[in-house]
Amino acid sequence: MTLAEWQSTGQRFAFHHHSIFYHDQGKGPALVCLHGFPTASWDWHRLWPHLVQRYRVIAPDFLGFGFSDKPRHHSYSLFEQAHLIEKLLHALDVQAVHLLAHDYGDTVAQELLARQQHSPHSALRILSVSLLNGGLFPEAIHPRAIQKWLLSPAGPWVSRLITASRFRKSFSAVFGPHTRPSSQELLEFWRLITHKNGHHIAHRIIRYMKERQAHRERWVGALQNAGVPLQFIVGDADPVSGAAMAQRFRVLVPQGRVEMLKGIGHYPQ
Repeated sequence: MTLAEWQSTGQRFAFHHHSIFYHDQGKGPALVCLHGFPTASWDWHRLWPHLVQRYRVIAPDFLGFGFSDKPRHHSYSLFEQAHLIEKLLHALDVQAVHLLAHDYGDTVAQELLARQQHSPHSALRILSVSLLNGGLFPEAIHPRAIQKWLLSPAGPWVSRLITASRFRKSFSAVFGPHTRPSSQELLEFWRLITHKNGHHIAHRIIRYMKERQAHRERWVGALQNAGVPLQFIVGDADPVSGAAMAQRFRVLVPQGRVEMLKGIGHYPQ
């Protein structure tokens, strides 16, 4: 499915006066797909035809991402994104879900798990969690240079210096050597990121990395006390959160299942 087709077939949801883009398709148990940084729900488009054969698949663009609103001066937070997911599912009258998450979305899934553990009678019930490459444990992350620059005091200026060519180079580098996106796909990803000047707020969204450090105990504890089937699917060629993250998962979350994908980078999907 092309990006244009994805955009034209999506729906809209109002969240705190902001317009949130999402897809909702298929029948069966509800599967919520949570995308990563800096992309959007279109990340799932290759898997989409297969997933909707078995599930009702719900895939939003987080606030500040993709085709959702991107308020320029907003204080973006993973806690708010988790609240967004809860509100969307309530609006869709969905009470029980399986979670499939990647990267940034992994931490949103961890927060949703934490809320379930602290509020066992909450309206939303998580049945299982599948996590793709992501920074589950801050101590095992190897951030890219661009992430470090965006987190620095120079972040606002760096975000304005991000160009299509610089994006193509840094984004391609996190894929496996034989699975890098085509030039057309890179162009589509760039269109997603720059929609509503989203690249100019990258320094605001990247603060999620500091949130991961500040709330490590809560979010690691959510995995350790998940109480539901839990798996971590990892591309071992990921330079950011690959084999080292998988090893840390085995140590800290021994009850979880790990699936290693040989030669695959940061985007297994």
